[in-house]
Amino acid sequence: MVFSSAIFLFYFFPIFLLLYYSLPWKNAILLIGSLIFYAWGEPRFVPLLMLSAFLNYGFGYLIARAGGQRKVLLATGITLNLAMLGYYKYLGFFAGILNGLGLREGALPAIALPLGISFFVFQGISYLVDVYRRDITAQSSFLRFAMYKAMFPQLIAGPIVRYRQIAGEVDQRSLTNERIWMGFRLFVLGLAQKVLIANYVAQTADFIFAVDPSKLDAPGAWLGIACYTIQILFDFAGYSNMAIGIGHMLGFSYPPNFNRPYSATSITDFWRRWHISLSTWFRDYLYIPLGGNRASPVRTYFNLALVFFLCGLWHGAAWTFVIWGLWHGALLVLERLGGARLLARLPASLAQAWTLLCVMIGWVFFRADNVPYALKYLGSMFGAYDGQAELHSWRHDIGHTATLALVVGIVLACWRLRPAAGVKDEAKAVPTIVATRHGTLASGTSAMVTALLALLCITSLAAGTYNPFIYFRF
Repeated sequence: MVFSSAIFLFYFFPIFLLLYYSLPWKNAILLIGSLIFYAWGEPRFVPLLMLSAFLNYGFGYLIARAGGQRKVLLATGITLNLAMLGYYKYLGFFAGILNGLGLREGALPAIALPLGISFFVFQGISYLVDVYRRDITAQSSFLRFAMYKAMFPQLIAGPIVRYRQIAGEVDQRSLTNERIWMGFRLFVLGLAQKVLIANYVAQTADFIFAVDPSKLDAPGAWLGIACYTIQILFDFAGYSNMAIGIGHMLGFSYPPNFNRPYSATSITDFWRRWHISLSTWFRDYLYIPLGGNRASPVRTYFNLALVFFLCGLWHGAAWTFVIWGLWHGALLVLERLGGARLLARLPASLAQAWTLLCVMIGWVFFRADNVPYALKYLGSMFGAYDGQAELHSWRHDIGHTATLALVVGIVLACWRLRPAAGVKDEAKAVPTIVATRHGTLASGTSAMVTALLALLCITSLAAGTYNPFIYFRF
């Protein structure tokens, strides 16, 4: 079940809200509703989700009450979390590496990947570490903790909500008409990002990426990656905004996940704006414990490379994701070596264009099925096959709606806002297409605009448009 499906919009969510608002047992209703939501797509993995909840609740309880064994308990809890993730997501990948090195023979049986496992495993690790650091008090109620682990708005594709970010709201939360209305507006905004922009450009991106890159000329290859660049932003940011909006409608303040990342003027700036809950997770639970930038320059560069190698691997068990992560790690190291100072001296538009070019090159590896395809596609982008390219039907099949969605998406994603009076840094200005922690929208979306967007989304969904979520496979 996805947020942009008819079954969710017209059946599950209205019935759930009716029960949630009218009955007093909100935590129990949210837990049961979340398990039904998860079981709709992955019924066989509901026990795994509850096992994860029990494991982290138990180790959190033990860590909070242990004396000299706290570090051992923490290490054991983290190891069990990573073992769960490693078995389902990486066992086949590493077995393939061993096969290639001649260290083993035979393929492993296919292992189905549970929905959202990368998110709820990281969620569990952050809880154990925060309890160990005494940043939070361990939750005493398993019902409340299981509700936190399973809550459906953020379960499958984030944002990664740390327990300490909503600890007070787990026990008691405030619901007002204003907050519910704000959450609804934000949900509709995210739905519009997904349905009216991402869905339409996705069809073109998929069509072009299905073509042998040697049959594409440079404009065709650039069109494909431009569509994917817009698709992945509005697909993922749209889902995050829907999740944050639902959170407000339930009384929770989820952290923001995007802040106009394509307006960034450096890769460092990009990662302050893109998938914020993941980048800050790696910063707080890996980069800083490794020494961050407090160690020697060489150690700092190693820390960056390691973090982004693991960030790429987190996204998927494939060499394409590893290269994508290392590409961003290498760019960050280059900025540390002086690239950031050079970019700071450039006009903001040129620095933004360079950053977006680097991001788009990385997206080729992220989107490609394998490394040879990605390298070939990059060759097409830079003219390697122009003389051999054939005329393809994509030149005629890109309709007016997809073209309009691409243009609108580019403008909304790349337009640099002027900071409000008294705000020196544009990154600190309230974004127009992304939620802040409290859901405020700079555009002051009116009820009429919200209703219009909702109507357009419903019309589009009724037409049966392309409707997957990219991050569900992570």
